[in-house]
Amino acid sequence: MSRWSNGSSNVSYTSFLLVGFPGLRESRALLVLPFLSLYLMIIFTNALVIHTVLTQQSLHQPMYLLIALLLAVNICAASTVVPTMLFSFSTHFNHISLAHCLIQMFCIYFLIVFDCNILLVMALDQYVVIYPLRYPEIVTGWLLAGLVGAAATRSTCIVAPVVFLASRVHFCRSDMIQHFVCEHMALMKLSCGDISLNKTVGLSVCIFNKVPDMLLLGTSYSHIIHAAFRISSGRACSKALNTCGSHLLAVFTVYSSTMFSSIVYCAAPSTCCSHVWSTPSSTGQEPRKSGSTATLFQRTPLEVPSKKPPSLPSHKELPG
Repeated sequence: MSRWSNGSSNVSYTSFLLVGFPGLRESRALLVLPFLSLYLMIIFTNALVIHTVLTQQSLHQPMYLLIALLLAVNICAASTVVPTMLFSFSTHFNHISLAHCLIQMFCIYFLIVFDCNILLVMALDQYVVIYPLRYPEIVTGWLLAGLVGAAATRSTCIVAPVVFLASRVHFCRSDMIQHFVCEHMALMKLSCGDISLNKTVGLSVCIFNKVPDMLLLGTSYSHIIHAAFRISSGRACSKALNTCGSHLLAVFTVYSSTMFSSIVYCAAPSTCCSHVWSTPSSTGQEPRKSGSTATLFQRTPLEVPSKKPPSLPSHKELPG
């Protein structure tokens, strides 16, 4: 059972409720089939491409190996979120401990940043392809392994401070996370102390992750496109532009999806559907009515002022 305190800075919740899709509380089981089908399709298609790359000797090249690694990261990212979400939809068990919440948060953000870093390595690989005579000497197996290790290290250094600072926050405002996963902004809304350092570090990490990536990607692909137009053979130029275009589409998809999800969540109203979650739980237990949870999630009826009707005169005051 989670510990709680009404505004105290010494005691905070240690377990939470993931309130995903609050308006569909009674119908969330209907979401299991479409999300399960989508998850199985992601696993099957990505695994098929990875298997093809690993079994075909002609595809054992840096670009295809990086594509296989990118798809493996996508499988891990989906497996971090979807199974837990499907389990909560089917069993109505949506409790999560603080430790599990922080681990899930680290895994989600690490895989997202690692995905972006792999795209950077792919851009570097395509930049070296401009010099085909020196490409085998520059891009070796050791260099590729070192770049992937550097990408993993950079991802850890970016995500670890955010999760560490989140672990030191006291959560006494509520124990309901308005998300189907343990997302950082959703968790920080439950804090009851000063989180200015968390906001500063989060903004700095976002800038440090996005701005250099955009500059490096823009520089690399601008050189690639410029070199492609200088190729005398029209067929080779078309092939280079098609490869560059597919990579740019992948970059745009990854970066726009991460930025769009953050913008949508920040713009969404932070009010909670108290009328949905104020009923007793499916286990037969009565909802907690003490502490900050009841104060925050209880709908307060409006008080309509009424005029007191004038009292009738007594029989003594009537004229005789």
